Amino acid sequence: MINTSKDLQQLAINTIRTLSMDAIQKANSGHPGLPMGAAAMAYTLWQYHLRFNPKNPDWANRDRFVLSAGHGSMLIYSLLHLTGYDLSLDEIKNFRQWGSKTAGHPEYGHADGIETTTGPLGQGAANAVGLAFAEKFLADQFNRGDYNIVDHYTYALVSDGDLMEGVCMEASALAGHWGLGKLIFLYDSNDITLDGKASMIFTEDIAKRHEAWGWHVLYVDDGNDTDAIDQAISEAKAHTNKPSLIIVKTIIGYGSPSKAGSSSAHGSPLGGDEITKTKTYYGWESEEAFYIPDQSLAHFREAIERGAELESEWDAKFKAWRSAYPELAQAWDDAHASELPTGWDAELPVFHADDKPIATRSASGKVLNAIAKNLPTMIGGDADLAGSTKTLIDGEPSTGHLDPAHRNVRFGVREHGMGAIVNGLALHGGIIRPYSATFLVFSDYMRPAIRLGALMGIKTAYVFTHDSIGLGEDGPTHQPIEHTMSLRAIPDLYVFRPADANETTASWATAMTLNAPSTLIFTRQDLPILPNHEYIHQGVAHGGYVLADSDGTPQVILIATGSEVHIALEARQKLMAEGVKARVVSMPCWELFDKQDSNYKESVLPARVIARVSIEAGVTMGWQKYTGSHGVNFGVDRFGASAPFETIYEKFGLTADNVVSASKKLIG
Repeated sequence: MINTSKDLQQLAINTIRTLSMDAIQKANSGHPGLPMGAAAMAYTLWQYHLRFNPKNPDWANRDRFVLSAGHGSMLIYSLLHLTGYDLSLDEIKNFRQWGSKTAGHPEYGHADGIETTTGPLGQGAANAVGLAFAEKFLADQFNRGDYNIVDHYTYALVSDGDLMEGVCMEASALAGHWGLGKLIFLYDSNDITLDGKASMIFTEDIAKRHEAWGWHVLYVDDGNDTDAIDQAISEAKAHTNKPSLIIVKTIIGYGSPSKAGSSSAHGSPLGGDEITKTKTYYGWESEEAFYIPDQSLAHFREAIERGAELESEWDAKFKAWRSAYPELAQAWDDAHASELPTGWDAELPVFHADDKPIATRSASGKVLNAIAKNLPTMIGGDADLAGSTKTLIDGEPSTGHLDPAHRNVRFGVREHGMGAIVNGLALHGGIIRPYSATFLVFSDYMRPAIRLGALMGIKTAYVFTHDSIGLGEDGPTHQPIEHTMSLRAIPDLYVFRPADANETTASWATAMTLNAPSTLIFTRQDLPILPNHEYIHQGVAHGGYVLADSDGTPQVILIATGSEVHIALEARQKLMAEGVKARVVSMPCWELFDKQDSNYKESVLPARVIARVSIEAGVTMGWQKYTGSHGVNFGVDRFGASAPFETIYEKFGLTADNVVSASKKLIG
């Protein structure tokens, strides 16, 4: 129940509005409509419901708030500054400028209190599903008796655009299926999109859609009615067996005499004259830009004392829990440590050259299970392909209807939602190490989530199997051609394509130690096992290495990844038999190789050897940076075909004999 005077509430709400308007006007860029229209909703949530500590933004049991409608970023920046986070007024004044913490859309890691990067609509809402899933999973792992040390809500402010996006629909369907009762969406329903009235493209019954998914739906008819908003949030919090959608009818650009309720308030500064008129409408006492009334600031800054008290209460409970459950406490400490716990890699499998050939997807399944056995908060799942991707954790149950708190996550055929939810799992904290899995060709469906994972630098593992024309008979619709190179084009993403089972082990082991996301790409077809596994681990950690060499300086260097490394090895044997000195370089991770110093790179790819051949069953674009203008690039620059994979490789020219012929021509 709100016990603040209406005058003080209104003053505080208008402080959010005017601060947002002024920052956008100074930048001459931004989206004022949402902060103005949703200010009362955000104020009510942050002042009376959201549990957070501005002086310890990483408090483990804080509520999570996601501004999925990230274009309205000045809303969260205003709230962060006003409530006492480390975000100065100068940063507000520097909105959307070079080097500021207040980017055009909220960016994870730029300012305390931003739980995820948002802006691409639907992504934040889907991340919020992952955050709520993490809370449910960790509560099941660590809560005992009366000690609910993991007990918090996840809130997301969503827009019409968010709810239109397929990724949001995929994730929301899963949230209802799982019964994530501590997930609450506040829907800023203002009936306006960037291009005009929402009714021209958005007329479905949102309430019924969410009810069909298993959500609890509430309405607030007036987005400025703080009592009604407060009551709706309280009711949503009490309804813990279903996620809740609160539909709040707002007016975009509220208070602007000429722009309120229209698309013109969405994405452009109001202008000086319009701001003056709007402040007059609010009864604002100063025309000074960035003016914050003392009474309003003091009211918001109550969050500092309130947050300290909330965390202190939790600390006392946590200490009692630690005393009562020391083994769980040790597991908690291990999971929250900045480094992986000792022994996480103690049981990594080693494969031997005389073992039977094995598909790298199958080898990956063995490696994943060896890691998961010693890393109990490693969780993940697949897009209805577990039998093919080999990504189930042995002996662990799977998620199900109203039963989400398990390590094997069944996402169904929802690749995009899966990627965004996995990002949310990672964002909850270092305590969870998540992964996802599907066929490589379907990486297109989840690319926006992968890109945001890379932008945020979060520790996720995106597993892709069935990596090439080696897929065979399923044909070109399922044979990835451009996908590996497309993933390599994403900055700060590490792309691994191992050549055998031991490179697979090394790829997983390396990926787990990176402070960034990785994609791990595996074959469907069986591959022979390479010898010298200890050297392979070191080589993979460097991204590329000399796998097989000649005496003295090689005449030609064969560079390959994945299954094509074996073609390179066969070609080398034939070249050596003809007296040609050939070196084979396995290049499982371009990104790691490119980070090595010049001496190492020169030792692998000496500049004096210009006869170079690349071999990879995908597009050849990009390989030229390693082969140079004199090199030859074997690959697939067309769509695949339906046939046994051996036939396809032959028809597409990916054979040792062709590599031998090209190599001999290069060296004259």
